[in-house]
This record gives sequence, structure tokens and C-alpha cells, in this order.
Amino acid sequence: MNTPKNESFRDSIGTLTDEGKRAWVYPKKPSGRYYEKRKIVSYGLLLFLFAAPFIKIGGNQFLMFNVLERRFNIFGFPFWPQDFHLFVISMIIGVIFVTLFTVGFGRIFCGWICPQTIFMEMVFRRIEYWIDGDRNKQRKLDRQKWDAEKIRKRLLKWFIFLIISFLIANVFLAYLIGSDKLIKYITDGPFQHLGTLFPLLIFTAVFYFVFAWFREQVCIIACPYGRLQGVLLDNKSIVVAYDHKRGEGENGRKKFRKNEDRAALGHGDCIDCLQCVHVCPTGIDIRNGTQLECVNCTACIDECDHIMESINLPKGLIRYASEENIEKKKKFEFSPRLKGYTAVLVILIGVLIGMLMLRNDLEARVLRLPGQLYEHKEGTIISNVFTYKLINKTTKTISDVSFKLRKYKGEIKLVSTSNTFEVPAQGLAEGTLFIEIDKNELKGDKNKLMIEVYNGDELIETTSVNFLGPRSYN
Repeated sequence: MNTPKNESFRDSIGTLTDEGKRAWVYPKKPSGRYYEKRKIVSYGLLLFLFAAPFIKIGGNQFLMFNVLERRFNIFGFPFWPQDFHLFVISMIIGVIFVTLFTVGFGRIFCGWICPQTIFMEMVFRRIEYWIDGDRNKQRKLDRQKWDAEKIRKRLLKWFIFLIISFLIANVFLAYLIGSDKLIKYITDGPFQHLGTLFPLLIFTAVFYFVFAWFREQVCIIACPYGRLQGVLLDNKSIVVAYDHKRGEGENGRKKFRKNEDRAALGHGDCIDCLQCVHVCPTGIDIRNGTQLECVNCTACIDECDHIMESINLPKGLIRYASEENIEKKKKFEFSPRLKGYTAVLVILIGVLIGMLMLRNDLEARVLRLPGQLYEHKEGTIISNVFTYKLINKTTKTISDVSFKLRKYKGEIKLVSTSNTFEVPAQGLAEGTLFIEIDKNELKGDKNKLMIEVYNGDELIETTSVNFLGPRSYN
């Protein structure tokens, strides 16, 4: 790794001045092959982000994270509070997946997939380039006095930013409360649901603050992922890297002069044009090596390739490469560390798939009524009282539901309903039931019973309870 002689840049983040004030970043508008690919990926992900809450699979929202009601949908699979272990495994899989790609390919997630980067670079900055112009025009406009031109451009930009922030907040809300409920709230009118309107305005303000002012500081200060680089990256990780051996040569970098034999003078291919710094959205100098501020957005690669092409030097001075590739020309290898993460990921995915396959559409819980023991009925009949709760995880009503005892001869009687009932779609049915068994069937004072739940003649769930009876003495 290239170690610059002056390491003072590591003492503070690049977006602060020596006085501790905010150093505003005015990145040059990027262009190039990687930028075009990023645009395709970004707009595809934006389309997915805005569409996902409104896509239904089997009647379930494709993605939903209803924290208040503790209901989650991931890729159309509904997760209830009783499925929290499945949700946790899903989240762990996501973390391992990101970790695996970070170990192998650095912060590729940040540059290509992270919603913060996509919105900032592909939406808000592009609007800024359209209204304020490129880097130099933005700097000039910022220093300009508040005349008619500046007021007009600022108000137009801020208004568009506010509208987009409001749209993002609505989509964010659709993930939280469900798209059907959001559409209903919109058609009813915002003032009919003030309890939702105020959070929506708060979300709008947060998104506006992040994209209009806080911007790259989210990646540098707020996001913990960048700080994981020191733990996850090694000299085999492929990152956006500056080839310091080629760029510096024996006598360091030097400004470009036409028809000059740079190799004979011992100078590297870097002509110190600073274009890689000017185009960086976090304001760093990639030539100083891997830094936590770098989000691997590839803007510096495109800019450097353009400069190298214009002066007839080979492209790739800044490229995707590992330290080993630059120092020793080693190609990428699937290291034991990557194999370990991959094995853990495959095992967890297998466990999750198995659990999803074994999960029932209806979950039953039968619990003893607190404070109640057993009761003697006519003859030798012993009765216990229980409460039941059935949760329907599907989008269809389950009708003709009944309980039966397994092995034991006895009777289950429901309170305040017939012996069959229905469980509403994505809802629950609860009530009280009595189990009555002949004392001669019991084996001691505590007996484990298996209760079968039927949908018509089809067995759909089983659960167990402890049935209390009189203690027997020999």
C-alpha cells in the first residue's frame, strides 16, 4: 500500500477545515464507463425500491417492516412475532452477505447499492448539476451575492429536493405500515389521519436534511459500515486503488509536459492533475491509499482513465485492485477467509429454507387459564380450562377449524361458540376451551396432551398442553 510522506490527512476527516468548520464538497460531474453502469444499476434499484411495497405475492406485500404491529414481509414471506427467530436469521444472512462482499470487494455495497449513495449521486446531485451547473459553477454560485439568479436557483433546487424527500417519505411509510393502508390514508385525506401525517412530515424533514445539507457526512460520520473496513479488509481485498508503483515511479509524480520522456526522468504516470480529487463525492485523495471516506463509487477511475487516454498513457492507474495485485501482481484468489464466510452463509441460507418449508400457515397456542386447577365433573370426569389463540399467517380465511385430542379419549368443548369456527386472513381467533377426560385415562397428576387442529378433515397444526388431575396414591 502506498504510504504518503505527509500523514496529517488521517488526523481529521476531509470535510472539515483547520478551524473545524464544514468544508463543503463540490464534486465534478462524473462520466465514463463505470458511471454509465452505475446509472443502470441505480435506476433499476430505485425502480425496485419504489415498486416493492406495492408488489404482492400470494396476497402478501413483497417487502414490509411493520415494527409497531411486529409484522414483517420479506420477499413475500410473512413473519409474525412468533416467527421472530426466522426474521433474525434473515437479518444475520444479510449481514454475512454484506460482510462477505466487503472482505472480497471492499465497499462495493456503498458505491453501487446503498440507498444513500444512489439517492445522493443519481438523484439529488444530478438535479444540482442541472440547476447550478458543474463544480466550478457551483463554487462560483456559492460565493455569489444573493441576487435574483441565486435566489431563483436556490428556491427551485430546494423546492424540488423537498418534493422528492416527501415522495421518499411516503414510500418509506409504505414499507412500515403497508401500501394498502397508505393508499387508504391518501384517499381518505391527510387530516383524517393526523397520527400518520406528523410522522410523514418528520420523515420528509429528515430526508431533506440528509440530502440537502448533511450529504456525504452520512457516509463519513454517521454510517458505521465505513469503520468496519479496518476489521474486514486485508491486502487481498479488491478495492478502488491507486497504483502507486506505476503512478509515482522512482522520483514521484510530475505535471504533464508534451513530448517529455517521463520514464527516463524516473517520474510515474500520475501527472498530478487532481481530477481524481475534484470528482470524489467525499473529497478525498485516493492516491493516499484506502480511507474510510472512500465509498468505492469508481468516479476517480473514470476520471483518471479519461486523463490517461488524453495523454496517450495506459488506462488503469486507478482501478479495482488489491494491495497484493499492485505490489506483487497477484490475481484475485478465493482466500480461506472468504471460503469461511461463504460456508457460514450457505449453512444459514439452508437453515432458513428448511425452517420456511416446515413452517405452518396456522400457528396454535393453548395455555392453561392462570390460577385454575382441575375440576371434578359428574362421575369420574376431570375438566381443565384453557385459553387458545390461533394465528392465520395466510391471506385467506381458514374456515371449519376444530380441535381434537390425540391418543386420549376425551372431549374438547369451546366456550361461547360451536365446536368449529374460522380464523380470519392474517388475523387471529382466540377464546376459551374445556378439556374433559375420564380419570381412568390419566396417568398421575400431570399428563401431557397433544391437541390436533383440523381444517375440515385436514390436520394443519398440533400443539401440546399439560392436563392436571388428582394425584394417585398406590
